[in-house]
Amino acid sequence: MFEIIAEITGSIQGGLGCFGAAIGVGLIGAKAAEAVGRNPGASGGILVQSIIGMALAEAVAFYALFLGN
Repeated sequence: MFEIIAEITGSIQGGLGCFGAAIGVGLIGAKAAEAVGRNPGASGGILVQSIIGMALAEAVAFYALFLGN
């Protein structure tokens, strides 16, 4: 019984971590597109910072999946 509960809670933790990372990546992408729309000349710098931000948000998903179980 406790083994099943432990597996379920690990799956919930991984799912919530991936859900949070997906929301973070979506917000970063939306704001980057908005920023490029406002200032197209700064698209290179915005692209670099948004890729770094997305990578950091995805790291949360990896932590939730690998360290949570």
